[in-house]
Amino acid sequence: MNFQELMRHRYSVRAYKSDPIEPAKLNQILTAVQFAPTAANRQPFKLIIVKTEGIQASIRAIYDRDWFVSAPIIICACGIPEQGWVRADGKSYLDVDIAIVMDHLSLAAADLGLGTCWVAAFDVIAARDFLKLPTRIEPIILMSLGYPADLPGQKVRKPIEELIYYQDWEGK
Repeated sequence: MNFQELMRHRYSVRAYKSDPIEPAKLNQILTAVQFAPTAANRQPFKLIIVKTEGIQASIRAIYDRDWFVSAPIIICACGIPEQGWVRADGKSYLDVDIAIVMDHLSLAAADLGLGTCWVAAFDVIAARDFLKLPTRIEPIILMSLGYPADLPGQKVRKPIEELIYYQDWEGK
């Protein structure tokens, strides 16, 4: 797939096969993460890779969805606030950095025939307890990873004219 096809192909997978993910594919996906850009190249993140087999009940305490616990791997993207870049007005770019990292992960997975789904509506306290995170590490996003057992639905997107504004461009 070229990049344009990949962007259109990727979707939020909510049903997974039980097939394990080959270590070589997982390594390829994680290498994509390594090359994700971050503000001022601070790389203020840690990813925690969790194999779900045998611990689905514990994972349900974090996010209670059948499709989520059926994925063979769950990845928790954590930010390290004191390592992140902060703009002069106080705006932290930690969440932006994590989003870029996880987007790289998601696209790399799709390129290899794997599916992912972003989850932000999880129980942060349960995740922190389960993963034994120190207080200086913040769990920001969970992502399921595995071979899709569903098919993508139709993507509904706003027209590009609603998303783009050209400031002072002639003819726009």
